This record gives sequence, structure tokens and C-alpha cells, in this order.
Amino acid sequence: MDGVEEMTLDSQDIAQETPASDVFKAPSIHTPSLLAGASYTHYSPIPSLLANNTSTECVLGVDEAGRGPVLGPMVYALFYLPLPSERPLLADTHHFDDSKVLTPAVRSSLMEKLCTPGSDLHQTCGWATRVISARDISSAMLSAVPYNLNAQAMDATVDLIKGVFARGVNVKEIYIDTIGQPAAYQKKLERIFPAIKITVAKKADSLYPCVSAASVCAKVTRDAALEVCYESYSEGDVAAEGWGSGYPSDARCTTWLKKNMDPVFGWGNECRFSWGTAKELLEAKGGSLKVEWPVEGDDEGMKMTDFFAAAQEEEDGDELSNWYGSRVTAEVF
Repeated sequence: MDGVEEMTLDSQDIAQETPASDVFKAPSIHTPSLLAGASYTHYSPIPSLLANNTSTECVLGVDEAGRGPVLGPMVYALFYLPLPSERPLLADTHHFDDSKVLTPAVRSSLMEKLCTPGSDLHQTCGWATRVISARDISSAMLSAVPYNLNAQAMDATVDLIKGVFARGVNVKEIYIDTIGQPAAYQKKLERIFPAIKITVAKKADSLYPCVSAASVCAKVTRDAALEVCYESYSEGDVAAEGWGSGYPSDARCTTWLKKNMDPVFGWGNECRFSWGTAKELLEAKGGSLKVEWPVEGDDEGMKMTDFFAAAQEEEDGDELSNWYGSRVTAEVF
């Protein structure tokens, strides 16, 4: 997967990664974009405590959710608030923590409080998300010049931070959770934002409350996005079974992939075709039909049917019978 490993989760982790049945759908859920397989960015309104107030110094945290699943988007989120309020409000009052150690119901409840006008979180804190669709992740990774997941993540982080600066927020400190090498990542960001104190660390979502809050925003947005994508499969047994967390090690996910795979087109916009799990299933189950695209300039005079090579080509019959099936004759009656 070009620098990305598909994550193997144990049963407890799978339970934590599975969306709550009634997950809160925050304003960061744009249903038309999700169903179209489009990536998008959402910014919350500037909190009332910071509106028209550029003197208040803020701390900002960044985290992601959904890096390893084969189904659903990857979501990057940032969260900011006044520096003096970070630990008292987030850790002491509302008990934000790494989203992976909070239950799905607790995560959903915290996100709902954050989005409720009049609450202390809504008045004090701002947040933003970048939802990178499965379709866009895969098309970027499979392009002629691959755009790997680390580069996509870096660009999403930088763009989100720039968007907050553009809205007049006086950010003085930034804390970011990382999966790769923290030092190299931090140096890149320091070159882009030289006037800001930047800390990139592994497990930052457990160390810094603003990163914990960002992890909740990212995870609840991804959970709700996964539910929206699944709701498009609303008929019969498919809806009843579910696809679980979307991770390859989740039996519900792999079962759904196997049962709902088109041998030609695979799956819809919710699937990351660049993941090994999807590739292997397509090769194993869809291997009877292969598409051979001609080299540019060599397709003169070719018919559409020439692009498809069946595993066993029929020796007899005209083109229409091979394409649509043999004609029914009187002898069969």
C-alpha cells in the first residue's frame, strides 16, 4: 500500500473502532459528498470567546482517524481553544482522552456537547475536519506518480492549520500526533510555520488534551461518515449484517466485502481499492474477467469487446452470441 500497513486489530480494538449504533452526526457530515466519494473540509464557526478577539493566545491539536481501514474515509481533525483553558476544560471537566480508550458512546456524547450552542465547549473551542474519501485515497496512491498516504496526511494537516490562521485565530502552540518519524515531520512543519511552537509526538493524543479532543472529532466524524456510506446499502440482508469497523481484520468487514463484490467493478466509493485486501479479493474472485488496455496510439480499429479477455474464450459463435449469450432455438422446446 505504498508505505501503509493494513492494521490488524484484536476483538477489543475492533469493538472500540466500530461506530456506535446512534453515533452523533456532527455538522462535519456532508452526506452528498460522502455518497459521491468526494473529499471535503469543514470548519466550525469561530467560538464566541474568540470572535473578533485576536489577542487571545490559543493552543491547537491535530489527530486523525481511519488510516488503516479498507472501508470509509480517513479523517484529519484539528481542535483549538485558549491556552489557559486547555487542561481545566478538556481534561479536568470533560475528561477528553485518546479516542481509542473512550467508548463509542462517550465519544459521540462529547462531540454532541461540542456542537451544542450555549455549552462551555461550544463557546470556547473551535475545530475543523478534512475528510479524505476512500476513492480519492486510492486514486492518488494508484496514479502514475503515486501520492502516498503520508503525503496526503501532511497536506491535509497543513491546509487545516492554514485555514484556522486565515480565520484570524491567534495560534501560538501546535501539538500533533504522528505515526511516522516525529522529528522529520516536526521539521517540515516548522519550516512552514516558523513563528509557532510545534510539538510532534507519538501518542500525543494521550499526552495533550487538545490532541485528545481532535482525536474525538476525527473519530466521531469518521464513524458517522461510515454509517452514511453504509445506509446507501439499505435493502435486505446487506443492511442487517453490517460491515463493522471497516478494518480488514474485522470479520464483518471481510464478509461484507466478499458478499458484495461485483466481479468487474468491485465495490463503490466507500472502498479503498489500493489496499491489499481489496486487490486480493478482486484477483481471487474477479479473475475470470480481465481488462487489457492498449498502449496509447495502438487502439485504432479496436472494438469495445476487444478490451475484455475471458478466462476461457468460446471457439464458436458470432460476436453477439459471445457477448450476450447463445440464442434460444426451437430445439430447446
